[in-house]
Amino acid sequence: MSPSSAPRLFSEKEVTRHCTKDSCWVLLGTRVYDVTGFLRMHPGGEALILRRSGKDVSGEMEGPPHRHSENARRWMEQYYIGELDRDEAQTLRERRKSPEKTEGKTEEKKTEEKKKEVEVEEEESSPYSRCSSVDLDKDLVDWRKPLAWQVGYLGEKYDTWVHQPVDRPIRLFGNPFLEASTKTSWYWVPVVWLPIVIYLSWHCYTTLAQETTRVVFNSDHSVLVHKYSFPLLFVMGWFLWSFIEYCIHRFVFHMKPPAHNYYLITIHFLLHGQHHKSPFDGSRLVFPPGLASIVVGVFYLFLHHTLPEVLGMSVFVGGLCGYVVYDMIHYYLHYGSPKRGSYLYSLKAYHVKHHFEHQRAGFGITSTFWDYPFNTVIPDEKF
Repeated sequence: MSPSSAPRLFSEKEVTRHCTKDSCWVLLGTRVYDVTGFLRMHPGGEALILRRSGKDVSGEMEGPPHRHSENARRWMEQYYIGELDRDEAQTLRERRKSPEKTEGKTEEKKTEEKKKEVEVEEEESSPYSRCSSVDLDKDLVDWRKPLAWQVGYLGEKYDTWVHQPVDRPIRLFGNPFLEASTKTSWYWVPVVWLPIVIYLSWHCYTTLAQETTRVVFNSDHSVLVHKYSFPLLFVMGWFLWSFIEYCIHRFVFHMKPPAHNYYLITIHFLLHGQHHKSPFDGSRLVFPPGLASIVVGVFYLFLHHTLPEVLGMSVFVGGLCGYVVYDMIHYYLHYGSPKRGSYLYSLKAYHVKHHFEHQRAGFGITSTFWDYPFNTVIPDEKF
């Protein structure tokens, strides 16, 4: 639906009929939205929307318990399909109250109403073109072309633009091979890394079981490292990864590139900006194994030169497992439907707030632990 075209009109009866997972509509005042495609993404779970399908959700948007941000409202406009026909709805209610008034209709009136019914049926059987908040002619970038080489020219407008999310795919590069290399299905993360985690865990445990690994303090003092210390070293690695996860997300992914630096803006967009612009692009929610291997390699080299070989490897494998869990949880926070009241439910709500309202806070993904000592906890809402 183009912004200049007249909006479609729907009766209240039409809106209330769309109350299933396959077709879910809601009202915001007199505006009608088809939110079927948003059900899986909703941080509160699809059940919350389904219970309000066909109804006005203005009160829920204002809160409590949650006042939706301007970005959330802007996001909702992508699902706008038309307006509620108040006159038609009022006429329908009057006819229900006074059915005898319809008996004296002229044949011409009946024919006209029959035609309207046919038009409504045709509209309901055809897919609607959802209105997008991206105006292809007026947006700051040309969405018809690859974005990677355009965003650097946005300058001081980049930070605001990139933190106004949209529900549409992003094409970064024109070259098909280069573009494909930036996309990864979620299952490749466990397929590539879990066999390595399992093998290295077995290797470290069996090596420690030989009871030949000792931590040497000086020529006179050394301590034998028992095989039962492996779980502790593994957990230490996982904990260390959680800190690295926080630091990368906060200081690298959320660096604010200088407005005059084309290259840093471009790098930021490629690393993380594109994810904030299109947060539900399922092909870019996990790290491509090639890119991840660079971070994994640096992590391994650091531990290899810091700790004795088997100890360093034991900590490393714990960190690697933590990374796999991080990527899987991140994907689930965007597309999963955790049970209300569960830990993952609270994490999902926390992460969605990070995307839509508090981009300079809430950097923890698998846990909010590190947000507390670094004072980046997303504040509770006040009404």
